[in-house]
Amino acid sequence: MNADAALAELIERLPGARVLCVGDVMLDRFVYGRVERISPEAPIPIFRVEREQSMLGGAGNVVRNLVSLGVQAQFVSVVGGDQAGNDVMRLVGGSDRLEPHLLVDRQRPTTIKTRFVADGHQLLRADQESSAPLSETTARDLERLIVGAVGECDVVVLSDYAKGVLGEATTRAAIAAARKARKPVLVDPKGANWTRYKGASVLTPNRLELAQATGLRAEDLPEVEKAARRQIRALGLEAMLCTRGKDGMALVRPRGRSVAMAAMAREVFDVSGAGDTVIAAFAAALATGASMERAAMLANVAAGIVVGKVGTAVVHPDEIRRELVHEANVASEAKIMSMAQAQEQVQRWRRLGLKVGFTNGVFDLLHPGHVTLLRKARAACDRLVVGTNSDASVKRLKGKDRPLQDEASRATVLASLASVDGVVIFGEDTPLAVINQLRPDLLVKGADYTIDKVVGAREVQGWGGRVVLVDLEQGHSTTRLVGKASGKA
Repeated sequence: MNADAALAELIERLPGARVLCVGDVMLDRFVYGRVERISPEAPIPIFRVEREQSMLGGAGNVVRNLVSLGVQAQFVSVVGGDQAGNDVMRLVGGSDRLEPHLLVDRQRPTTIKTRFVADGHQLLRADQESSAPLSETTARDLERLIVGAVGECDVVVLSDYAKGVLGEATTRAAIAAARKARKPVLVDPKGANWTRYKGASVLTPNRLELAQATGLRAEDLPEVEKAARRQIRALGLEAMLCTRGKDGMALVRPRGRSVAMAAMAREVFDVSGAGDTVIAAFAAALATGASMERAAMLANVAAGIVVGKVGTAVVHPDEIRRELVHEANVASEAKIMSMAQAQEQVQRWRRLGLKVGFTNGVFDLLHPGHVTLLRKARAACDRLVVGTNSDASVKRLKGKDRPLQDEASRATVLASLASVDGVVIFGEDTPLAVINQLRPDLLVKGADYTIDKVVGAREVQGWGGRVVLVDLEQGHSTTRLVGKASGKA
């Protein structure tokens, strides 16, 4: 079995993996807006807020990646008794694949990182945090939670962001509990002193962190190997997985040849959270029983995907499969997206300064009217996402004899068109939920509608977008084609 086939088989086993993640959870807030003028009060830009988005950050981003890969995850962390802590609890409670164990410490704030983004670029990051050690009571409660959860997992991940959760005593206790249960312990380290990680299985630093911890250069592969092996011997590790930016990754063992992997990214767009993706994919693979070499290869593919996304993003199994399978129709398949993937792609396009358009329909039998609509819609924007109804919603709207083609077939035909950049399938009778989630700059419908009758028009105009009605080819409709084929027209 070749490497790609082995990784593809590994992906199928991920839903059976169980991973415990312990570490510093954060709330990542992104505030998007525009800068159109300088303040008269001081030489600073005036930032006009348009929308906000919150997601799990820090160790929470490791958990997001575990869940997106299909893994059964447990999460142990500490939040403050504040609104941000409530937001974190709400976010971790949104998946049936995640079992959270969050302690509330009312004496410390939940870490918040707020990024202000205009025209695809960060203007400012504002941090609210405390890196003070946990109280003795909270630390004891945390250790008790960790010991109780270790037996229910296959791999333990310690995601250290130096915000106080993984203090020295807690870290040593977590490693000891995992070792006693014969569970591998992976650590994403922080700081220059790594002695508290002694006894762990694998550390996953980037080369800058490795250089800081050892005082050695870690630029080329021989230097990385020398620095890594020094720490492997000092800490009693089994291996070290070092990320090397544009040079890829290296899995270093105590002896023998390292496994060096070239970077998989076609385009490096944003490295935020890439280390979280690496340790999550590596842990998930090990939890299936994969070798370290195979797990590192999967982590390398996942990292190559996530750095092509905006912000602290996650990787999905389908994206890894597409990366592994080189078929002639892969470009068209990549256009068919889940809602989460479409949201990520739209954010990425916006970061590039591109205007995103949206239109929708059943598209049961593609005819010249459809082609004209899609061509004119694409001409009015930089990227066009097309929503098409699921089979169930078509039956509700058109009757039990429709659709003539199932949703997968209709999406595939749409994705083959040069005028279409993305396709999403929605199950509701109208595309309003899709429009609210994608927030397109342009909403396009045929001129047989009036703007007041276009679903989503009010919402799109509300956030500063436009609604465009385009003239269509006359005399074309799927209903007419069906009637003609049946002899009824």
